[in-house]
Parts: sequence; C-alpha cells; structure tokens
Amino acid sequence: MAFPLPHPMRRALELAEMAARAGEVPVGAVITRGDGIIAEAANAMRASGDPTDHAEMRAIRLASTALGTGRLDGCDLWVTLEPCAMCAGAIAHARLERLYYGTADPKGGAVAHGPHFFGQPTCHHRPELYSGIGEERAGALLRAFFEARRD
Repeated sequence: MAFPLPHPMRRALELAEMAARAGEVPVGAVITRGDGIIAEAANAMRASGDPTDHAEMRAIRLASTALGTGRLDGCDLWVTLEPCAMCAGAIAHARLERLYYGTADPKGGAVAHGPHFFGQPTCHHRPELYSGIGEERAGALLRAFFEARRD
C-alpha cells in the first residue's frame, strides 16, 4: 500500500523540478517547524556561481534569517537527495531536529554513504534520520537530468 507523500516532501520535489528546468541539479529542500514551512530552496550553484549554493544550505540560511537565529531547534529538513558532507555539517551546526531525504547518493552522500557524517564521534549533533521518502520520484528526476546531459 502506497502512502501519500507528506506536503513538505511534495514541495521539495516541486522545487527540484524547478531547479532542473533552470539547468540546476534537481535538488529541493524545505525546512518546517510544526506544520508550517519556514524556508524552501532549490539548488542554485550554476546561477550563482557559488559551489556552496546547495538547496540545503540555501534553506538553512533562509530559515536562520526568518527565525533570527542560527539554531534551528525544533525544525526539520526535507530534501530530495541525501546530503553531502558540507550540508551534513551545516545540518549539525544548525541543530535541525530531523532530516528526511528522498533518494540515496552513493557517490556524494555523507549520511548513509561516504563518511557517515552523523555517526562520527566528532559530530556534536545528530538529527533523527528518515530516508527513502519520495525516493522513486527524486531518483527519476536526477536520472532524467543527467541522462539528458549525456546525450
């Protein structure tokens, strides 16, 4: 039995689709507190020329501005792709409570792959982790994006 995706992940997937249409790697991120969306963003590295302009980083910056603090206690991050090491570090520093992500990233991911960032003894904050939410759609977006660039 399939369950409908939670609204924040549906929105993150919409943002990922928008990123793909703009020529960016299709990743979207949403930060929530309770039932409300605090911030949302898509990858913008190509448009900005900034290699740190990942969807997660942008959403964290926006949420910090909106809440007036860099400590996002009680907030959750919903992102379409397993975060990289840079984004995992930002998630820990921001003290996000929960991380929900869509598809795994065996090459660049740092949560379930690579350094397993949150499992390191030097990691000072570990969010609750939930993977595979919207995995099929998120993975399909990424595959289509990169296949189109190989042609």
